[in-house]
Amino acid sequence: MFKMNMEKVQWKVEGMDCSNCALTIRKYLEKEGMKNVKVNFANGDVLFDTSEDFTKEEIAKGIHGLGYTVVNMQTALSEKKQFLATHLQRFLFCLPFTLILMLHMIPGIHFEWLMNPWINLALCIPVYFTGMKYFGKSAWKSIRNGIPNMNVLITLGSTAAFVYSLAASLMGLGEAYLFYETAATIITLIFLGNYLEQASIGSTQRALKKLVRSQKVMANVIAFDDQHAEHIFPVENTELRAGDLLLIKSGEQVPADCKILWGNASVNEAILTGESLPVLKQIKDQLIGGSILNDGTVKAQVTAAGDDTILSGIINLVKQAQGEKPPVQQMADKISAVFVPVVLIIAAITLAANWIILGSFTPAIMRAIAVLVIACPCAMGLATPAAIAVGLGRGTRKGILFRNATSLELFKNIQQAVFDKTGTLTTGKLRVAAFHFENSTEDEFKKIVFSLEKYSAHPIAKSIVNEWKRKDEIRWKKIEEIKGLGIKAEDKEGNIYIAGSFKIAESLTDNDIHNVYIKKNESLLGWIDLKDELRPEAKTVISYLHSKGIKTILLTGDRYQRSKELANELGIDEVIAEQSPLQKLEIVSNLTSHAPTIMVGDGINDAPALAKATIGISISDASQLAMQTAQVVLMNHGLATLPLALGLGKHTFITIKQNLFWAFFYNIVAIPVAALGFLTPSFSALAMGFSDVILAINSARLFTKKVE
Repeated sequence: MFKMNMEKVQWKVEGMDCSNCALTIRKYLEKEGMKNVKVNFANGDVLFDTSEDFTKEEIAKGIHGLGYTVVNMQTALSEKKQFLATHLQRFLFCLPFTLILMLHMIPGIHFEWLMNPWINLALCIPVYFTGMKYFGKSAWKSIRNGIPNMNVLITLGSTAAFVYSLAASLMGLGEAYLFYETAATIITLIFLGNYLEQASIGSTQRALKKLVRSQKVMANVIAFDDQHAEHIFPVENTELRAGDLLLIKSGEQVPADCKILWGNASVNEAILTGESLPVLKQIKDQLIGGSILNDGTVKAQVTAAGDDTILSGIINLVKQAQGEKPPVQQMADKISAVFVPVVLIIAAITLAANWIILGSFTPAIMRAIAVLVIACPCAMGLATPAAIAVGLGRGTRKGILFRNATSLELFKNIQQAVFDKTGTLTTGKLRVAAFHFENSTEDEFKKIVFSLEKYSAHPIAKSIVNEWKRKDEIRWKKIEEIKGLGIKAEDKEGNIYIAGSFKIAESLTDNDIHNVYIKKNESLLGWIDLKDELRPEAKTVISYLHSKGIKTILLTGDRYQRSKELANELGIDEVIAEQSPLQKLEIVSNLTSHAPTIMVGDGINDAPALAKATIGISISDASQLAMQTAQVVLMNHGLATLPLALGLGKHTFITIKQNLFWAFFYNIVAIPVAALGFLTPSFSALAMGFSDVILAINSARLFTKKVE
């Protein structure tokens, strides 16, 4: 069956004010055949997969037709920034007119001209038409597309006050029937609320913005003329291509992922790893775009640029995760989808009931307007993305990457933690833990072992050679590496030496627990045991998990005895050793079926088990970020940040619940209060504008809140 290649598209879309706006765009894109559509109205990110043969201009034009704008699209839709293009500009424009209209409400101030209905109308018209150009246009398009948004409520509320006042002016009913200041105040305060909401949400994304800002820098490109003379000229890093040669000096930012060809430097990779200590980089080492050269100068070749860099990958991971919606948001989304029609019905009932009970149309219409204005569907839509933006942002800043938002919620129930051994609880660097020799001196034994193992490429051999390095090695007459056995050598006297596994010594001893055996002719010279270095933070992390009531399990392919020793040293509850990748998969699957389980591994040979766990956590440095099986990546071998990842997940979920409670509580209380006449339309507009700000402030607490 023919399968069409899919292309990932990521756009920034302006004009979204509530979850219904996001729902409108999502339904349009899905209708056009787009897949995996994610729309985040809080930050304007729109992500989707599509076939390569689609026309971006047509899709952007369709989104424009819905009342929204795709930023940075070079199409016929491109327009210059118009006057009153932002919420702040609109608010500042409307404010003077509104303040003048409200002067008569201040005790002791009385101007006859303020009571003139036509002056009131003249002052209200600029504000009303500014509001209608934004709110009215958006409301009409949302109704036309079958998904009314919150701007429908604002438009109806302000229009009702304006039209009622205009009718009273034409009929000469007097100042008691004029509510021009109400229409103007609603529009002005909603613009203020929208601006504050954007500013608050923007502050929750500062970690991601810091990464984005670091992407654009100037690079010093090295080129050669026909005389082979070297020339250096500045180029924006967005123009770099793989293979370009760069000169990077002390204090400069690395403009793209590259490989050092000459020189060495001390590099600060904190923006990517959260680790403030500089790392020494030498020839053939990789430099990550976005890191800073603290000291030193290097010449390097670009290995990846633009959207292919590790930094871009991190940004895309975070943005994709921000667009995700965990299960807790599903109910809120369903309610938001029918919220506006329900509020319109409540407003109509409010108008009719109050008109009948009070016997007067004027207070009835004011109460109905208050209901329309105070209702806030965007609060329910904002509850999740605001908290997720902060949780992911703090995680990114500390070198924790969540590949999806669902994992943030799942952390709250974790009961078991499964760890791989090598490279996860240990550094993966071997050291000699013990050795034994017979019929020889210690110096002679080490000399024989070094002279044999220096010819082997095996990691165990390299570790021994590095630790027992010496200059007076044996000059062998003949030496060879026998696959599956070890290193075999012959000296000038014809003696045969072999260094290898238990297989070479099984006829000489029954003790099979050692790593390397040394044999001379047919006698055993000795053995060597090697041990993985424990990560210094491993014991602290295991103790933290126990303090939270989480059971710890060591799952490894290594021998049981060595694994048990390590588990005892760290205080791990259970050991399952000598397991193949397939067996690991089955064990993790079984554990997960009984209780929510995290699996922490190196992300390569543990990939199947990572994918099967409730949450797969990969211990990885930034250059290995491409591992797609883990839902969470702890960068720079950051096992120490596991408690923060667990705590951040739990507290992000707590914040989402708090936000949703506020959103529901606010609307459940505010709408009846407005319907009963306890709130004026002007105060309702102020309350609606600030309801979202409260959610953003509560979410922002995650930046400084103690979560571990």
